[in-house]
Amino acid sequence: MVRKKYSWKHVLLVAGLAILFLGNITFYIWYQSESIRLGYKIHDLENQLEKRQEEIKLLEAKKEALLSPDRIDRLAKDELNLQEVKPEQIIFEGEIEK
Repeated sequence: MVRKKYSWKHVLLVAGLAILFLGNITFYIWYQSESIRLGYKIHDLENQLEKRQEEIKLLEAKKEALLSPDRIDRLAKDELNLQEVKPEQIIFEGEIEK
């Protein structure tokens, strides 16, 4: 049986094509895995955003409760011992006292 000899040109061409093919496969696999990783990261960030929005809603509700006029009035009377304004304590602008 006689073996056919390949020239260096053919060997280099086949090796070059093999390297290009492996490079393309490697790039494709990296691209797909990177896309999947970014998808997971986006999903995690969206979940964090939803949690933060829930926290904001809760904090705004708490702020509204703390700033309610009824609560402020109660605190002023009970804790600070403030009293309602009496009519003789009201001074109108432009009024001159003697």
